[in-house]
Amino acid sequence: MISTHGYVAAHPPLGAADTGGQVVYVLELSKKLAELGYEVDIWTRRFQDQHEIEVVNERVRIFRAPCGGPEFIPKEFLVDVLPEWVDHATALIRELELQYELIDSHYWDGGVAGQALADALGCSHVHTPHSLGIWKLRQMEKDYPGDRAAMEREYNFERRISAERALYARAQAVIATTPPQVDLLVEDYGVDPDHCQLIPPGYDDRRFFPVSAATRESIRRRLGYEGEVVFALGRLATNKGYDLLLSAFQLVAERRPQAVLRLAIGGTSLDEQELELLEQLKAQAEQMGLGGRVQFHGFIADHELPDHYRAADVFVLSSRYEPFGMTAIEAMACGTATIVTTHGGLWRSLTFGRHALFADPLDREDLAVMIAKPLSLPRLRGRMTRMGAHRARSLFSWTGIAHQLLTLSDQGLAPALLPEDPESEWGEPWTEGD
Repeated sequence: MISTHGYVAAHPPLGAADTGGQVVYVLELSKKLAELGYEVDIWTRRFQDQHEIEVVNERVRIFRAPCGGPEFIPKEFLVDVLPEWVDHATALIRELELQYELIDSHYWDGGVAGQALADALGCSHVHTPHSLGIWKLRQMEKDYPGDRAAMEREYNFERRISAERALYARAQAVIATTPPQVDLLVEDYGVDPDHCQLIPPGYDDRRFFPVSAATRESIRRRLGYEGEVVFALGRLATNKGYDLLLSAFQLVAERRPQAVLRLAIGGTSLDEQELELLEQLKAQAEQMGLGGRVQFHGFIADHELPDHYRAADVFVLSSRYEPFGMTAIEAMACGTATIVTTHGGLWRSLTFGRHALFADPLDREDLAVMIAKPLSLPRLRGRMTRMGAHRARSLFSWTGIAHQLLTLSDQGLAPALLPEDPESEWGEPWTEGD
């Protein structure tokens, strides 16, 4: 496994810069492959005071190769120092006489490194983008009207998209995580459909599962959840749409006097840019007169996360751009009514009103209505909690994802397919009797 950016560790500081769902994906998939009998090495970048080698378990290790000096480098610009990373990684692999059957790289920076390493070692390489530059560019342009240069300085889209095109042309398979990614890879990047496979992310079904009503109430008391709690969490980044969620919640608060919004955003420590964004969100909440109706919780430790999902009444994924949305799957798996952004890929594998509700976070009223519906319609909420958890278990557990990846490898990179939900665009009609 190659995932070069962020803080990749056996116990990663989730919410830290460039450290979120992708790190969870790589770790959990590696652990599941280990349970199935494989030995897995995760290769990442070494910086700050990190150790060169870290043992995750008896079959999974993390190797860190240095490049670009000891300081953190944002993922958008890591590509400039990756040749150094490849040199160090190749030297260590040969020194330790390691042999790999397959390289599975993640995100475009990891893909650039992975292809170079595969060339040096002469082994197969499959790539999982997680996010696509063209799609993200189209979404983020709305936040930089008339200032393409500023957007380019922050996101390095031109370099990224060029590197993606070269990478997808050379990798033996490109693994999309959602149906819209398949469409974009084939139509906009020109990837051969036979080399583009669909395998979704997964979640740990041993940790994320529903509990009884009595247990849920006990959890709520312990965590201090009161009223109708609308919950969101993730990294502190503009594309996560927390400002859009605040704007929509103002309408919800006017109609639901018991509703509160709890934002668990950011990591254990925040950099200057993240602190600035957090202050902007707090100021926005005050300007909207929300006051105590919005609770900025901060980072939630990984072992506590399932209970926070269970304690909430509604979970919202409000991203301007979200290639998948791991947090939404985890929330559904815990039996929480979930609202999913339409600017992502997850909604096309779900049925509206059955597994989740969909909303355009750029449309304030649309997002507000979708948040309010499960709060005001108990039967709808009950149906979503039951069927959302069932959908998560049936499609998105790590065991199924690991088997699909192994099938892709063992059968000469043959297709491993996740069908779209045939009712996903419109869903089944909901009736009072349901």
